[in-house]
Amino acid sequence: MDWPAVRDLTPAALQAMPLPAPGTSKEDRGRLCVVGGSVQVPGAALLAAEAALRAGAGKLQIATVRSCATALGVAVPEALVIGLPEDATGEIAPGSPALRAALEQCDAVLVGPGMRATPFLTRFTARLHQMKATVVLDAGALNGGVCAGAGAPFILTPHAGEMAFMCGGRKEDVERSPLEHAIKMASDTSSVVVLKGPRTLIVGPDGEAWIHEGGGPGLGTSGSGDALAGLITGFAARGATPMEAALWGVWTHGEAGRLLAGSVGPLGFLAREISLQVPGILQRFNCADS
Repeated sequence: MDWPAVRDLTPAALQAMPLPAPGTSKEDRGRLCVVGGSVQVPGAALLAAEAALRAGAGKLQIATVRSCATALGVAVPEALVIGLPEDATGEIAPGSPALRAALEQCDAVLVGPGMRATPFLTRFTARLHQMKATVVLDAGALNGGVCAGAGAPFILTPHAGEMAFMCGGRKEDVERSPLEHAIKMASDTSSVVVLKGPRTLIVGPDGEAWIHEGGGPGLGTSGSGDALAGLITGFAARGATPMEAALWGVWTHGEAGRLLAGSVGPLGFLAREISLQVPGILQRFNCADS
């Protein structure tokens, strides 16, 4: 397929958009909140949260269902964990002032990993346009529909099936013309769209488009998307723009997959192993001190 207007996402391209300097304390690297997890899928919030810290974010909060909060607090002792009311299906329920308070001081927010679409989640994401923070929407937060809003662009991270749901079309149509779907969604929602797949497309609301083909088939594993969303949010918390955070997240995720394919095998490595590779990747490319 000939996509002449799409740029290749390479280390050389990233060197032209270095990450913000790390500073000397956690306050310098931003505060983020992961809103996610459910009784059935509590680990998704953990995968995303750990990836955000590995990307260099300074302070982490996790807002999840109350019945899983203690376990997550033990699993991620670096985080402040907020237990939220849950509904009869084990999803986060409305009515928590603690959640609103947690988001007020955040530089970046990730919503959706490990969650299903619910009326609460749809209403909640609609209100996030009022925030100054960079907002990353993943998984269940995508299925409720995303509307254009003022402020910084959202970062949307759908795979082909989720994109089809958002567009009201078919997965096969998205797979046949992914660039066209990504450009339209980015324009319609004023967002940065990361359309995940063997070839991941990153498209901005102004039509700026990038493609990344690295990482290998091993990244197509359960929880890999949660790690990617966490990396993007971590880079955004550090002060990267929405487009820069998306590009750095996609490339670093792919590079981690490439390294794991060499050390573990092309298939069979776990999503939890992805974020462990990230500090070394950033160090080798002189990113941690840039």
